[in-house]
Amino acid sequence: MSDTGKNSPATEALSEAVQLDVTAYTSPEYAKAEQAKLWRKVWLQAGRIEEIPEVGSFLTYNLLDDSIIIVRTAADKIRAYHNVCPHRGRRLIDIPKGNLNTKGIKQQFVCGFHGWRFNLEGDNTHIIHKDDWNNSLTDSCTSLSSVNVDTWGGWLWINMDPDCESLQDYLAPAAGMLDPFELQNMRFRWRKWGVFDCNWKVAMEAFSETYHVQMTHPEFNKYGEFRGWAKVQGKHSNIGYEAPKNMDQNQSAKLRLGTNADPRISTAEMQRYTWDKANTNTTQTLVDAAERLVDELPEGTPPGEVLQHWLKSAREFDEARGVVWPTVDPAHVGKSGTAWQIFPNFQIGHAVNNALCYSARPYNNDPDKCIFEAAVFELFPEGGEPETEWEYCPATEEAWCYVLSQDFANMAAVQQGMKSYGFKGPRPNPYMERAIVNLHHQLSQYLGAGKPKSIDK
Repeated sequence: MSDTGKNSPATEALSEAVQLDVTAYTSPEYAKAEQAKLWRKVWLQAGRIEEIPEVGSFLTYNLLDDSIIIVRTAADKIRAYHNVCPHRGRRLIDIPKGNLNTKGIKQQFVCGFHGWRFNLEGDNTHIIHKDDWNNSLTDSCTSLSSVNVDTWGGWLWINMDPDCESLQDYLAPAAGMLDPFELQNMRFRWRKWGVFDCNWKVAMEAFSETYHVQMTHPEFNKYGEFRGWAKVQGKHSNIGYEAPKNMDQNQSAKLRLGTNADPRISTAEMQRYTWDKANTNTTQTLVDAAERLVDELPEGTPPGEVLQHWLKSAREFDEARGVVWPTVDPAHVGKSGTAWQIFPNFQIGHAVNNALCYSARPYNNDPDKCIFEAAVFELFPEGGEPETEWEYCPATEEAWCYVLSQDFANMAAVQQGMKSYGFKGPRPNPYMERAIVNLHHQLSQYLGAGKPKSIDK
């Protein structure tokens, strides 16, 4: 146990031990109900602002039966529409088989069936033989059906509910806690997706706690202890690491020091391993700065000083190449933790110079499958960001990386085990896995079923 102990007050939200309803993961009826009661009622992260840079740039977002077009209609205006022609229901934009979405540039949308046309504002501009309808067609019934769209953190967000709350209200308090990290300035380093053999909730929950690190990723144990906490943040949750006493609160977050043995050496080893075997949660600058520690600091330097020197050295090197990190108070860094679970299906693993984000959504209403996405973001010099597209990857070490493949193996095995006659439902750790409990608590508010209950003894 770390020096801080559990520090989990009994009065903290959702601190009691509970059992979850296994049907939320395995029931076709539950999966079907999610479409109307959940997915069409919540704000969903649907892409990045920089993916639609000029007027006419668009991308699609697809979830079960729904497809949404998000398009830039002016330099400072973005709109979204249901991807369907109001005439006979044909999709306006086709999504090629094997693609996650479709991107492009258009000055109008034309239905490939009968040629109805729509401008970027969604207005119908041309109907062949319109007179045949005897003046019964109005602008309202022939225009594209609008979808709520807004932006935050550099992401595009959509909500299909016409009466939804604002994105600002929906994201509170997560947005306010993450704003200092200036996520809008980051760009993709890589992004991958695949169809995985598990429910979307199993996929998201695999990354919403640190309880699994000791067993699933044993290679990290030699670099320190990864005991973590999870807190309820309204609809959302955040997680972080316990920081040893007398250690900078940065140690509660993603850019952590290796604390076992000589921290100069263990930090360098952990950063190199993370870069080579996980390809996430660090940058080449951080790796290089960590590998200089043994030459720049004397043996016996206290861990707190090692941490500060490492981050200062990396920050200065990046500034010299035109990469400016935001300045975030260490106390705020510690409070923000390592990652935020944005209800229902988006995780932001943030740091001052990089981010790892996960998302999962159902696949064909099959409770045993999901579309899983992961993307790494980084700060780059202006114009120096790499060109990336969504790459389809099977759930293998070769396609992703060694560390993520360890998680993927758990996800598939959990989905299989959920169906066992001998399994009565998950029993999450009330301290370290509280984000999972909150996910199901919030889901029950939308679905009217599956509320966490006392553990069967």
